Formats: sequence, structure tokens, C-alpha cells
Amino acid sequence: METVAPAMDLVLGASACCLACVFTNPLEVVKTRLQLQGELQARGTYPRHYRGLMASIVAVARADGLCGLQKGLAAGLLYQGLMNGVRFYCYSLACQAGLSQQAGGTVVAGAVAGALGAIVGSPAYLVKTQLQAQTVAAMAVGHQHHHQSVLGALETIWRQQGLAGLWRGVGGAVPRVMVGSAAQLATFASAKAWVQEKQWLPEDSWLVALAGGMISSIAVVAVMTPFDVVSTRLYNQPVDGAGRGQLYGGLANCLVKIWRQEGPLALYKGLGPAYLRLGPHTILSMLFWDELRKLARRGQHQGT
Repeated sequence: METVAPAMDLVLGASACCLACVFTNPLEVVKTRLQLQGELQARGTYPRHYRGLMASIVAVARADGLCGLQKGLAAGLLYQGLMNGVRFYCYSLACQAGLSQQAGGTVVAGAVAGALGAIVGSPAYLVKTQLQAQTVAAMAVGHQHHHQSVLGALETIWRQQGLAGLWRGVGGAVPRVMVGSAAQLATFASAKAWVQEKQWLPEDSWLVALAGGMISSIAVVAVMTPFDVVSTRLYNQPVDGAGRGQLYGGLANCLVKIWRQEGPLALYKGLGPAYLRLGPHTILSMLFWDELRKLARRGQHQGT
């Protein structure tokens, strides 16, 4: 992969993923609602307010208005900027150090970079999840937190649970982003190289990055969705006076409870919207990142 300064990759990665977030946030809202629907209840024992992608989009729009499809956007942008800025910066540092040239190096670099990004961005993802779950009582799924804004949510959590409360649920976010980041960065780099090697498309065409992103998105969704469901549940659950989750004790406990009470397929709840969200997000973010890197390299060449 062509060299760009890590600091530049921080800016480019954050910008690219924020751009992608604007387009894919409505799918994130739908995905969150589907993943919370029927929480810890056997299939067929709860009302299904959200059924499939298009019906769920209509349901959200009817309950919350068209603006409801962009619920949590500000928190989502904050999360994407923080998490992906750190992620791409750390990945770029690892590539500069030659880790990507080692066997399995891109996977390790992507996983470690993703873990660090998830830790930094966890408070924003916590608020995003809770805001996107909020709706009118008749359509509510999961616990309702009744936040009024991003800053209001952060202040409330800080006041009630302390600093540690802002990182509640990070234990589910780290493996989620680790596996997703490792799959995305590793498969995008190799898929793009494979497409270039086949010479199906002009080497400098944006279509090469698009094809790489399309291939990468399949791997990302396949490995990430179970962790995504768990992460959503951990972030949205109610807490007691000590700030402990009232439904789940952590990652493993959440996985076991979902498996036993909802069945193994529940770990893939919202798979359709998850792919339609993660797919375009992966494609757009990697495409934007790749094109912005090209512009940055041209600027570097012109300045020398």
C-alpha cells in the first residue's frame, strides 16, 4: 500500500468514514432496532414491530418522522471520527514499521488498531446506540434511556455512573471492532491488489477501490454481526445504582443468554440491514479513504 504519513491517514480515515456515516446512518437505526427486538425472549412470544429492511424503514419513519431515520447521527459522526481516526493512524504506523509485510501482519495490525479505536470511541458509540433505540412507547424495543441530545446523554451518564460509566460496554465493542477491522483492512488491501493484478480495471481507477470494498464488506459482515448484536445489547441495557448492567454481566454472559433464550440465529438478528449498512459503509469508507490518499500523495509529489 502506497505511503502516506500516519497523521494524514488519521485525518483521511476519519473524514472518509464520517462521509460514509451520513449515507448509512438510517440503516444503522434500523439495525439497532432489529437487534434489540425480542431481547431475551423466545421467537414468537413478542410483537414484531420491525420486519425486514423496507418495512422497518417505514415503521421508523411513521413513528419518529423522516428525521428519525437520522437519529444518533451526531453521535455516529463523533464515533466514526474518533474510532477510525485512531484506527487508520495506528494501522498506518504498523504498515510503516513493516508489520504488513509479515505473514498475517495486516490482520494483526488491523485488529490492534481496531481495538485501540474502539476504546477511544466507546463513549460515542454508547450514546449513539441509546439514542437510536429511543422511540415512541408503542414501537419501543429494548430499554429506553430518554436522552435529549448527545451532550445531555454524556452529562447524564457521567453524573449517574461516573467516568467508568462512559466506557460501559467497551468489553463488547473491542472484539466487535477488532474482528471487523482486521477483516476490513486485511481483505481490502489483498482484494484491491488481486483486482489490480487481474487488470480488469484501469490501475488508478476508483473502481478498483470499489471492487476491493465490495469484497471486503462480505468478510466484515460475516465475522462482525454476532459481536455487533452483543455490543448493541451491552450498550443499551439498563444499569443499577452502582452502574452495573441489569441484563448482562459482560461479553460471554451476553452471548450465552442470547444463545439459550433466543436461539443461535438471534446472534445474526438484523443481518440484512447489517450487511446493507456495513456493506455500503465499508465500500464508501474504503473508497473515500483510498481516493483521499491518492489526492494526498499527489499533493506531496507536487510539493517536492
